[in-house]
Amino acid sequence: MLTENAKIAALLNGCRNNDRNSQKELYYILRGFAMKICYRYTNHTEESEEIMNEAFVKLYKKLDQFDEFRQEDSLLSLKGWFKRILVNTCIDHYRKNRSSVNGHILSEESDKLPDHSENGLDVLSYKEIINAIKLLSPAYRTVFNLFVIEGLSHEEISKKLGISVGASKSNLSKARDNLRKLLLSKSHFNLYASPF
Repeated sequence: MLTENAKIAALLNGCRNNDRNSQKELYYILRGFAMKICYRYTNHTEESEEIMNEAFVKLYKKLDQFDEFRQEDSLLSLKGWFKRILVNTCIDHYRKNRSSVNGHILSEESDKLPDHSENGLDVLSYKEIINAIKLLSPAYRTVFNLFVIEGLSHEEISKKLGISVGASKSNLSKARDNLRKLLLSKSHFNLYASPF
């Protein structure tokens, strides 16, 4: 843990000094993690990569605000901090594009993205659930991700997306109903025992 923390601290120091090699190495450490978060909010790898790269630019610019010594595990702390940047960047992207976004056909591109912190059960359930979530409309998908996965309240979602609290609740309810139907038609899960 100590050597890993020292490595992360050195990378962050290099990034703060605009060292391109440090930025590149940090990018490759966080890329899989970041891409999976961005892909939950979009339907295409190219769009996810665009959002992810925008979030990395924000990360490098705001790195002086991050304290890698706040927690014992520097990488875990960095991922938590970066996750907020990623989610906010996804929300900004949704706001900019929500009037022109239509539902897209799901691709298998997200399955190729590695995340070394997951186990076999995580991979199985992640793939099945993400495939169903990707079939939701952008509005339903965004509210579902923010409420269920990110843990935001309807009031917070309302402020972030510029919609009413009632619209947030309605979108979540419709998203859950649509997910139940999708998963019932495509899988053998007992959805009454699911968290949806």
